[in-house]
Amino acid sequence: MSEIDKVIVEADGGSRGNPGPAGYGAVVLDETGQELMDRQGFLGIATNNVAEYSGLIAGLTAARELGAANVAVRMDSKLVVEQMNGNWKVRHPGLRPLAAEAAALVRQFDSVTFTWIPRADNTRADALANAAMDDAK
Repeated sequence: MSEIDKVIVEADGGSRGNPGPAGYGAVVLDETGQELMDRQGFLGIATNNVAEYSGLIAGLTAARELGAANVAVRMDSKLVVEQMNGNWKVRHPGLRPLAAEAAALVRQFDSVTFTWIPRADNTRADALANAAMDDAK
């Protein structure tokens, strides 16, 4: 039995330069929007898509640590959402290992959904990603 049935993961990543200094952020929320856990990290020089996948992986890992069974992922990266939903192929060789790692995490839950949200609705994860990049200066 899971500790938590359903959580929401909001994840984001960015790079200043693409590629450039990159960071990610993720928050895990309960169904009421209460924050349960957050993650952020600096990646060094990377692309925005690498950072987006890193945010997803961090969020899914945090959800697993909380014992969640069902996860609703919300991201403003159309690329990551469409690739994780199986609608777009992962063509870039540098993203394939990250997509595979994310897919392996997905298989550890009863269900995971991926939804694209506008950047304006992803402010918590975006702030963490930017803080990670700022802290690395």
